[in-house]
Amino acid sequence: MKNGLKQTVRAIIFLAMALILLWLSFRDIGFQDLWATLRRADYLWLLPAAVMTLISFFIRAHRWNLLIEPLGRKGRLINVYHAVATGYLANLIFPRLGEVTKCAALSEREKIPFDRLVGTMLVERTVDMLTVVALLGLTLIAGSTTTGSFLSENVIAPFSAKLSSSAISATMILLLLLALLIMVAVLYFALRKKLSDKPLFKKLYQFTDGIIDGLKSIARLRRRWEFILYTVLLWVVYLLMTYFPLLCLDSTAGLGLDGGLFILVIGSFGMAAPVQSGLGAFHWIVSRGLLVAYGIPLQEGLAFATLSHESQLVLIALLGAISFFALFGTRRGKILPSAVIDKAS
Repeated sequence: MKNGLKQTVRAIIFLAMALILLWLSFRDIGFQDLWATLRRADYLWLLPAAVMTLISFFIRAHRWNLLIEPLGRKGRLINVYHAVATGYLANLIFPRLGEVTKCAALSEREKIPFDRLVGTMLVERTVDMLTVVALLGLTLIAGSTTTGSFLSENVIAPFSAKLSSSAISATMILLLLLALLIMVAVLYFALRKKLSDKPLFKKLYQFTDGIIDGLKSIARLRRRWEFILYTVLLWVVYLLMTYFPLLCLDSTAGLGLDGGLFILVIGSFGMAAPVQSGLGAFHWIVSRGLLVAYGIPLQEGLAFATLSHESQLVLIALLGAISFFALFGTRRGKILPSAVIDKAS
């Protein structure tokens, strides 16, 4: 099976999962009532949310450039921005394809080695994941019973129950996987001299070396405090992106920034689901979160999730398409898809 066909089949599978999640989210909702709620919404508040989205793209581009700089191959900010936006567009097609796409796009445009860009991207993802964990911890330490009760009832308790019912098997599987991982790592590095002559392994070693070099870039950052500042600023902008759509509906307008922070945290888990741009997963977790934490009816919660998610989806599609053609134009438009399929396979 060719690489392009494999990616297409995977995309269809993940889209089917998203549609199932959407069905689970909306199955108990009367669409006439939901439509009536959406018609009463004040859509003007989506404009500042859109502005925040655009700002977040530029912040993320500048922060990524700070990680690329120690590699000695800093890209033009506008091209880095276009690569970021193109990556978000790719996530609408295939989950996490955006990570590969933005690295491939910038590599093609700025002639920066792809494997080294992957390393910097992994640093970005790690920092973002740690930020979400820190925000979660912050809300719990600050006494946010809404976040704590929701996660306890819907995530922690079910997971603990399932884990305790098969604690021995789970421990054995974890130990076996850990032992296997250690063995593979030891053999990988111990046999490097013998395997490096073979074309397949030579390419693999070059790729892993590039990733390690990229990960080391955070230790070589010349402007660490600037990187931290942009990270904080990025998540403040994300909070505002979440907060402004709350003002569209009377039922959610009074939740304030605390409500925005709650949705930002739980919505991040929904966006991390292996479906296109969190489709379905975001709707489910946000609507149920608003119901459990604030007593907001499912219909109102789904109306908010739909307004927030779909407005972002349309904006990302528009900005991503503009950036794609800004980087490659119509004549060279086939370069990126072929490069992405090659890198992702």
